[in-house]
Amino acid sequence: MRFFLLKYAFLLLAAVPAFSQSAVREQGLITSDPFWRQALGGAVLSLPSVQAQSAVVALDGGNIRAYSTAGTPMWSYSARGRISPYVTRSREGTSYFARTDGTLIAVNRAGRELWRRNFEAPLSARVVTGWDGRLFVPASSKIYCYTASGTLMWARPLEAPILIAPKLDLNGGIIFALNNNEVIRIDPFGNTHVWMLSNKPAVLISTDNNRVTVLYEDGAIEILGLADEWYLPAQSGGPSAMMPRLPASPLAAAGRGNNIAITKNDGRVTFLSLDERKIIWTGDSHIREMINNRGRPDLEVEMLFDDRGIYILSRNGATGFSYTGRRLWFKYLQNAASVPAFGNDGVLYSGGRDWILYAYKVEDRVLPERNNLFGPVPDGAYGMGRPQIPGALNIPLTQDETREKLEMIGASVNAGDVGANEPDWTSFLLLLSSGRHPLQFRLAALSLLGKIGSQETVPWLINIFRRDNEPIIRGAAINAIGDIGVDPQGIAIQTFHHSILQNNIRDESVLTAIASATGALCRFSGPPLSETGIRILHLLAAANQPPLTRRQANAELVSLR
Repeated sequence: MRFFLLKYAFLLLAAVPAFSQSAVREQGLITSDPFWRQALGGAVLSLPSVQAQSAVVALDGGNIRAYSTAGTPMWSYSARGRISPYVTRSREGTSYFARTDGTLIAVNRAGRELWRRNFEAPLSARVVTGWDGRLFVPASSKIYCYTASGTLMWARPLEAPILIAPKLDLNGGIIFALNNNEVIRIDPFGNTHVWMLSNKPAVLISTDNNRVTVLYEDGAIEILGLADEWYLPAQSGGPSAMMPRLPASPLAAAGRGNNIAITKNDGRVTFLSLDERKIIWTGDSHIREMINNRGRPDLEVEMLFDDRGIYILSRNGATGFSYTGRRLWFKYLQNAASVPAFGNDGVLYSGGRDWILYAYKVEDRVLPERNNLFGPVPDGAYGMGRPQIPGALNIPLTQDETREKLEMIGASVNAGDVGANEPDWTSFLLLLSSGRHPLQFRLAALSLLGKIGSQETVPWLINIFRRDNEPIIRGAAINAIGDIGVDPQGIAIQTFHHSILQNNIRDESVLTAIASATGALCRFSGPPLSETGIRILHLLAAANQPPLTRRQANAELVSLR
């Protein structure tokens, strides 16, 4: 009898976890252990930055560490001072972060410092990267725009501290809000539009047709257009202008087109259609589950809205939804030091207070990428890759006018005051660089294109290198590519490699320019460009190459060690 009771008790206890696991699966709760973990040597300051097959974390000791998505340590960089809790990565894998003394630092995907710039005060939010690699930097009482290689393009003063951090809008500019209730949109060239709100906004979302959707703490929704007289206030009496009021305060939101997903402080997620002006569905996130279980969730929330679905991230965990509102999964996190990051590989990366980086496989679906060696392809382009009609009409007819305009553009570039002139000036320089113009003007135009630094002009410069008959022009086009520094698809590197293998370049100055530009591109982007780049440099360092080319190639190889 005693044996029977013990056996019955054992079977009953064994059935309990089996039943619990079944219930867990029905709710979508993921309870698996991390598939890898790595000791960090410090507490994580901010959410990891995951892309280009790697994860980068900022630590409180002033270190930046990078790991492969398989958990292999890749590199570590010391800022030699305290750092702000913001890390941004560009498409080619360059990390941008700042010390608390206001020093902005760029580090490539191999952990090598590229450049640094000093500001008057610490950054007030994360750096935002534009479609062509340009940087929007919120520092002190200004917004700065830099090229990827560190050239200042413009700066705009702010009338009050930043309330809602800048984010990239659907036109490749930025939107943000200030403490004085101003909502500001700045386009890539520094043109600014300001809306003055009657109440303090809680969340901003960029939507189609140049509109900005404002979510207020009381649940009201307002849609702002570019014209001051066009708007849809949620408080207005006209039924055609009414937007649904949220039943709770918004914490975060993410949009695609005219659809917005919103996480509220009650832990629920709302999917809103601006076209239909109604709420499509509402679901419970992991935050709601904690509230229902009388927990005290952390209300710092990040959201993603991509081709796979909608994701809610907080220190307490993460939740995934389909577009139709079905909760795919949710995951609780314990002792997380910051909001986790959800990678395109379906892995959740979380830095713990125990100084360990955890990686959890929570989803089998992988976000498709055109080239997974780099980050996501930009959503658009700024039109800098070819001359526009205004630029074609503004080319001076006389040499004196041309010289004066080049000097004026050069002075503005050196002063960091290009701003709204960039589209016209770039068009002018593109046309001048490739047309039948005096040699000195073409050289000056190519040099300025390198300083203005939009990666969209790289194909134009490659075309000059391939087709022009003047070696000095071909070399100048190559040098401009090196000055730009960004070649995320490897177009320039592959062109250089093919030209050398074909052995169709005889001029020493052109070969030397290739060596110099190859070294610059490899230093900026690191692997995988450096793999082909190093092969190029070894070919140029061979005994059959001209002496000046060999010296330059060897110098570049030394700099990459």
